[in-house]
Amino acid sequence: MMNAINLFRTIALFLALMLGATPAAQAQVADAELTVLVDALAPGNFKDREAAIGTLAATGDQRAVPVLEVLLEGELYVDEASGKVVMTAEPGGKGAITDPVTGAELPALTTAGLDKVKVNNGLRRVLRTAIGQMTLLSPDADVRLLAAQSILRDADPAQSKLLDSAIAAETDAAIRRVMEQARAAIVLRSPDAALADWQAAVPVVQAIGGRDAINALTTALNTAPAEVKPLIETALQGLSRDRAVWDVAQNIWFGISLGSVLLLAAIGLAITFGVMGVINMAHGEMVMLGAYTTFVVQEVIRQNAPGLFDWSLAIALPLAFAVTALVGVAIERGIIRFLYGRPLETLLATWGLSLIIQQAVQRIFTANIREVGNPTWMSGSFDLGGLAITWNRFYIVIFAMMVFVALLLVLKYTAIGLHMRAVTQNRRMASAMGIRTPLVDAMTFGLGSGIAGLAGVALSQIGNVSPNLGQGYIIDSFMVVVFGGVGNLWGTLVGALTLGVANKFIEPYFGAVLGKIIILVLIILFIQRRPRGLFALKGRSIEA
Repeated sequence: MMNAINLFRTIALFLALMLGATPAAQAQVADAELTVLVDALAPGNFKDREAAIGTLAATGDQRAVPVLEVLLEGELYVDEASGKVVMTAEPGGKGAITDPVTGAELPALTTAGLDKVKVNNGLRRVLRTAIGQMTLLSPDADVRLLAAQSILRDADPAQSKLLDSAIAAETDAAIRRVMEQARAAIVLRSPDAALADWQAAVPVVQAIGGRDAINALTTALNTAPAEVKPLIETALQGLSRDRAVWDVAQNIWFGISLGSVLLLAAIGLAITFGVMGVINMAHGEMVMLGAYTTFVVQEVIRQNAPGLFDWSLAIALPLAFAVTALVGVAIERGIIRFLYGRPLETLLATWGLSLIIQQAVQRIFTANIREVGNPTWMSGSFDLGGLAITWNRFYIVIFAMMVFVALLLVLKYTAIGLHMRAVTQNRRMASAMGIRTPLVDAMTFGLGSGIAGLAGVALSQIGNVSPNLGQGYIIDSFMVVVFGGVGNLWGTLVGALTLGVANKFIEPYFGAVLGKIIILVLIILFIQRRPRGLFALKGRSIEA
């Protein structure tokens, strides 16, 4: 009896809506009327449900879109006692129960009395069409664009007629172009399409570019009419040439991204090696400590102030710099200052220190890999022409350049920078002129370690954090410093970017491990010709 009443209500509302409202009109019905239509999604069989979906879509009410989307996901429920259709806060019919029309919580209902509104493949096709109909004809341009992009991605032939209507009604040129591209992609999936439609669709899909266009045309080649196959093959050849160019550009970008990470890891090593001549094998552990500082900051924020999570990196950066800089000063004052002029002992001491720091961190945080989250503004990616660029890598490149420029300014325009350059060029003369070289050594080591801590913050955004994080970058950092020129920041920049790009071009052919070996051999051969690297510092002590 209840099903019959709901069916009659649905038919009555459907007739009223068909007379007074169309999808293009985008009318909004009253809450009570929309609730009746939503409740009609549950009773009856799949045919009844299909009719109810059509009736709901005919309202043009945008509030119905999320209801249909939830039904498409299989997460719409009906209260068995009252017949009311509801949604739940969590998947699987769990969490708070809410009204799908008003969003109000329904505390009188319990999850134990809910039953899922079932859908089959036929209903899913109907739902996708209904959602596409409502969103393609939405008054909101952004909604229409997202709908067109979704149809372009799926290329469902069932959306063809709907697209034709939407294209005819569309006034925005950019949205119409996406709709036309979606229609062309659908034609390539429709073997029964007219020859003229095939011929018109191929250049439109080709204009999309990228791997999606290549995949669509390659798939269409098997079912295309014989007259169209030469046109598709020509389009594929052009796309392949374009893709080859973009692949080179993509590798360059990957190389710059890797180079920026190497720059952050090596730039602190460059100044300590240049000023003090110390081979610091514990430099990688400063990177690791910076990453763990970021992890601790995020954990504290998650537990005490979740709303500040997007600011976690801004908070972690100065803390990571301070923590690692203090550790660096302590290492220099406690160990390094007693070993100046004894490079082998310094190397062994710092290598042992690196093992101690790793074990200490492992005792505190365990050996488990720790995940550091990305703030929302560093999540996702964007396309630049044929390049796919992730936001976290993009911001790391920008950050590395900012650190590089800031360090240049410190060295050139501050007193400590002047003293560091003086000690680098001639330590004895600088000491004779009254510069406190022990203090400069401590500040230099602290500055280099602090920058390594900043590198750890950046690395935490592109990988997991573990006690041996720094070990993966220490050898590469030394290669960058030696290749670019010991103590020369510009050499470090050029060396980092050069090695980053070279790695990305060699790895696809030889693999990551063999690629690093090839890079190392090339650097050794280069150093044979230029022992001081690309940009050698000049000074009496250096040239002696």
